[in-house]
This record gives sequence, structure tokens and C-alpha cells, in this order.
Amino acid sequence: MAIVVKNLNKSFGNHQVFKDLNLEIKNGEIVSIIGPSGRGKSTFLRCVIGLEEIDSGEIICNRSKMGMVFQNFNLFPHKTVLENITEPLILVDKIDKKTANDKAMSLLKKVGLEDKSNFYPKHLSGGQKQRVAIARALAKDPEVLLFDEPTSALDPAMTQEVLKVIEELKNTQNITMVIVSHE
Repeated sequence: MAIVVKNLNKSFGNHQVFKDLNLEIKNGEIVSIIGPSGRGKSTFLRCVIGLEEIDSGEIICNRSKMGMVFQNFNLFPHKTVLENITEPLILVDKIDKKTANDKAMSLLKKVGLEDKSNFYPKHLSGGQKQRVAIARALAKDPEVLLFDEPTSALDPAMTQEVLKVIEELKNTQNITMVIVSHE
């Protein structure tokens, strides 16, 4: 199993988000969690990856093998597209700059943005920013990729760009994906 959730409980003050939530996601499975805004979908992902503390219960997964694509991209505005992907590899994983650059350029090609490597996020469309965020998440070679509302801030054309990348990942990577959406 890629993710096992047992009796998860999470509240914010008096607002209970989850009560005894149980879920198993198998390796290689693609799971969509769909529901209206404000129902805990993003909170669930944040609990799984460890960005949010749970009140009780258990989440069994290997967080070091997870990547997350955030709803608002979370790109560094003062870094180029290439730097947004390579900085974590160089600073955290201690990968040499050439290897990190080669990996980043390969991922940018995969998401159709190799020609944007020296652009800053402010010069990209929403769909392009989201594809950079996907490339950045893939740079860590995750076994599980979490998507938090990956198309919510995008117009229909940009939504199709991002969905195409996700579908391509489904067809070419042996990766577990959990996608939350209100759509």
C-alpha cells in the first residue's frame, strides 16, 4: 500500500474535519477525491504529507518518497523556472549543479516547457506555472504524487494543458497519484 489511513481525526477548534477516516491507496493507483470547497480535501493531503498535524489516528506512508503539487504553485518568484526545480536538489539532496540542471531540463521537456527555463514565474501563464510545479515535484523521484486542486486557478485552456500532463504521467510513470478537486 502507498498510503494507509486508520481512524484519522482532525479538527480546527470546534470544527471537526475528519472523524475516524479510513482509507487505503494501493501502489500505482490513481485516486480522485472530489467534493465542495471547505470539506477537508486539501487538509487531508496536508495531513498525509505531514504539513498538518492530526489529532489522532494513524497515517502510514513514506513521506520521503512523496511529492506535492500545490494549488497556488508555490514557486519562488525571485528564481527562474530552472532554479525553482534545481534549488531543492542542490541544497537539500546535495546533487551537483550540472546533474540537477540536466534532470530539471529533462523534466521541463517532459512538461513542454524546456524553452521557458530562464523565465521567472511572473512571465508564465497559470498553466505553465502549474507544469513547473509538477516538474519540481517529479524532480525528487516520488513514488506518490499529491495534487491539491491542480486546475482550480486555471482557465479552461490552461486546465487542459495541466490535465494532459497528469494523463501523460499516468501513462508513462509507475506512480501513485492522489488528486483532490472540487470539479
